[in-house]
Amino acid sequence: MTDIPTTQTLRIDGMTCASCTARVERMLGKEEGVTGVRANFVTGTVAIDGAAEPSRLAEKLASAGFTAAEDVTRLSIGGMTCASCVSRVERVLQKVPGVTAASVNLADESATVRHLALTGIPEKLAEAVRSAGYEARVATETSREDLARHKGEEQAKLARAVLIAAALTLPVFVLEMGGHMVPAFHHWLHGIFGQFPLWVAQFLLTSAVLFGPGLRFYRAGVPALLHGTPDMNSLVVLGATAAWGYSTLATFAPGLLPEASRVVYFEAAAVIVTLILLGRWLEARAKGRTGAAIEKLVGLQPKTARLDRAGLIQEVPIDEIRPGDLLHLRPGERVAVDGVVETGHSWLDESMITGEPVPVEKEPGAPLTAGTVNGSAAMTYRAERVGADTMLARIIRMVEEAQGAKLPIQAAVDRVTRVFVPVVMGIAALTFVIWLSWGPGLAQAMVAGVAVLIIACPCAMGLATPTSIMVGTGRGAEMGVLFRRGDALQALQGVQVVAFDKTGTLTEGRPALVAIHPAPGTAEDAALALAAAAESGSEHPIAGAILRAAAERELTLAPAEGATAIAGFGLSARVGGQSLLLGAKRLMDREGIALGDLPALADRAAAEGGTPLYLAADGTVLALFIVADRIKPTTKPAIDALHALGLRTAMVTGDAAPTARAIAARLGIDHVEAEVLPEGKVAAIQALRRDGATVAFVGDGINDAPALAAADVGLAIGTGTDVAVEAAEVVLMSGDLSAVVNAIHLSRRVLRNIRQNLFWAFAYNAALIPVAAGVLYPAFGIQFSPILGAAAMALSSIFVLTNALRLKALRPVLEAA
Repeated sequence: MTDIPTTQTLRIDGMTCASCTARVERMLGKEEGVTGVRANFVTGTVAIDGAAEPSRLAEKLASAGFTAAEDVTRLSIGGMTCASCVSRVERVLQKVPGVTAASVNLADESATVRHLALTGIPEKLAEAVRSAGYEARVATETSREDLARHKGEEQAKLARAVLIAAALTLPVFVLEMGGHMVPAFHHWLHGIFGQFPLWVAQFLLTSAVLFGPGLRFYRAGVPALLHGTPDMNSLVVLGATAAWGYSTLATFAPGLLPEASRVVYFEAAAVIVTLILLGRWLEARAKGRTGAAIEKLVGLQPKTARLDRAGLIQEVPIDEIRPGDLLHLRPGERVAVDGVVETGHSWLDESMITGEPVPVEKEPGAPLTAGTVNGSAAMTYRAERVGADTMLARIIRMVEEAQGAKLPIQAAVDRVTRVFVPVVMGIAALTFVIWLSWGPGLAQAMVAGVAVLIIACPCAMGLATPTSIMVGTGRGAEMGVLFRRGDALQALQGVQVVAFDKTGTLTEGRPALVAIHPAPGTAEDAALALAAAAESGSEHPIAGAILRAAAERELTLAPAEGATAIAGFGLSARVGGQSLLLGAKRLMDREGIALGDLPALADRAAAEGGTPLYLAADGTVLALFIVADRIKPTTKPAIDALHALGLRTAMVTGDAAPTARAIAARLGIDHVEAEVLPEGKVAAIQALRRDGATVAFVGDGINDAPALAAADVGLAIGTGTDVAVEAAEVVLMSGDLSAVVNAIHLSRRVLRNIRQNLFWAFAYNAALIPVAAGVLYPAFGIQFSPILGAAAMALSSIFVLTNALRLKALRPVLEAA
């Protein structure tokens, strides 16, 4: 029977014409193992027959200027119990052809795998994990409810296992330990039943515990041992089986043991399994709480929406909604998909997206975001982005990717855990030999060896980092801070300089009329109405500021005639029979118009970053208008809070130096780089680094993208451009700079929490392994019980999880405005 040749379909970037496809086909056709090649530049794919290594094909394509596209697959994995499992699954995934990187998260039982865009690779990844003895399936947008249900079922199974194990273990514990603690009870039992029947009863009950509820340890631990990759399950299997096997031998073949060593430790084996099952159940419950942020975000997405089809309104699942559909939104309902208001006027609560508590006004033409809550008025809106393209779906993906990331601090943990279990097994074996050679006897040697195996579980090490990341990034999402890359969470806590763009970041990003100084005898509203009428046909940003101010005051505008722009000076127009001039001082000087005391006010405003405009009618000055890009209300408190955190601040802007320096002085910013082009912003970031400082940059515009990418950490204002968001590692969903302070505070708290967890995990093992091995016995005659080891092991994991969950209570340093 001949082998059927395999076909790999690879997605390629860079094929633009038929000659490209011919070139790709010729080049790949020469590779060893390739039996056929078919490239298609329309679909951007190439089908390759044979058994060639995908990574080698990708390198060949790269050498010719083509790029093999990559995808990211998330897997839900069951059966992992410790850091050794994580290392093993990562090694298995990295061996799958086409995989470029794999990161496994014990806390949320997932794997994030980056791989070449090959057809069928997600299922191959899941199959590889299953072949290693774990449960695995590809996680999709639609599988979250199934996954949550699966985790709930697993918790229920563990709860039942704990109850059954406890019910079976209690009589064993009472029979053995009760006799030790109460000698009269021991004599009474032996007088009625005799020693052998009591030991047989313990054997039956303990066997039921080990091979009933405890069978899960054997199913995972024995294959791991046979494959030479022992994990925490292997330690439990070795420890419990050693205690059970020794006791079984003492019960049914006592002649094989010295008389002094004919004792049983059935209660140790049973209690070990019961306590570890209890710890697993508590871990499962706590790990479920670490993913609460994702569940909350997913819960914001409505299941249905009211679709308008030719005037007929129907309740349909959101999966059926397509861009362009008209949807109805009732008071109090959540927006189903991203869209634009068609009719109606209401206020929406967007706090779950932006973190800002103040409702946002929505009128025709305003954007709507899926998951936000409508106020008290009905509206209709047109769907724009649906399904995985909505902002809410993108936020969920960002949070998931950040939660699945590995921080640089985890690298050291990974190196330790790869060798930890084999080293522990070696220490246990050495402990047994030493006790057997120089200790009281075989029974004590077995107890010491089992205690080392049980006490040294690396669960706490494996949970220390990912649980803190999951809870911290989830809390960040609730505060409007999204970490697009996990390593940014660690990098942000070490920044020393925070640099800001000015326009749209420190300021509101559009000119506004901030002051009116009327000339004697002129009313403010009358002057503003004339200026707005003159500007009514202009699209200049300053004209927009004046027109918005007039609209806010609900002023009636007379029609303007003959409006003419005067390049470099301003404009002229006739309104209500008056000849108007509106513009800079040089326009008034050119026309010989006396300005009185107004120039002094204008100079002061210009020194503070404002733009002065004069209005004159029929040769007489009527008013001075000051237009400026307003500083956001939270900018000054945010700058002050950053200084309080010990950070330096800088402004990097393309605006004029006098304006930039004036705003920096008002805000207390330490350093200013003004009049710089986008590439100049990158140079400014490099200059801030010259003294070895770590620099974060905050921006919102397309021109900020290079600086966001060049900084050690880029923070994009979420209300800014998509280009800026894509270039940044952290996204601040609101335009409120309090989020910058909160992001840094969150980063510091999460890293401190991780260090606490790692200290506990490593200190616990460093301290208790020697105790379990018996270092206290020579001086104090104390031998550490395996039962205490099992309890301590479970408590160490619970401590780490509980400590991480404290981050859920983290409060913002600055509340959003």
